[in-house]
Amino acid sequence: MVTLRAFSSYEALLKLAERYPELDLASVETCLAFLNTTAEVYDALDAHFARYGLSMGKFTLLMQLLQAPDQELTPSDFAERAGVTRATITGLLDGLEREKLVKRKPHSADRRRLSIHLTPQGEQLLLQMLPDHFCRTTNLMANLSETEKQIFIELLAKVRAGSLAMREP
Repeated sequence: MVTLRAFSSYEALLKLAERYPELDLASVETCLAFLNTTAEVYDALDAHFARYGLSMGKFTLLMQLLQAPDQELTPSDFAERAGVTRATITGLLDGLEREKLVKRKPHSADRRRLSIHLTPQGEQLLLQMLPDHFCRTTNLMANLSETEKQIFIELLAKVRAGSLAMREP
């Protein structure tokens, strides 16, 4: 049975289903299982990144830089790629720069803009961390067969498509 963090017990969920006929038990249970699993994975990722003095946000920015060594990425580029605000990116970059993992430089095409660059220390951290990171990612998914992994990706795409129902006014 699913851990029902939003409900005091399964019986409480059943009582709500009696009161609200539009409550589909299977849908709610599936959603709660997904949310509980997501929370556990995020907790595990937070612990993993903390071992390296990083957060998921900082790791994401470092990976973007590692994958685009010849590009002059700006804070706006990071915000657009990560789907967050520029203020969020500024805070992450401030921390990464304090830790000497990235460096801000004037943009070659427009000196009013800044480009962000991975420092040798930032690259070294990633080189040290990525083998462990990829092993842990593999272990996270180790209980799924190759076929199940593909089905899981397809199922998650369907859940993402359904997420619009929660956003609509």
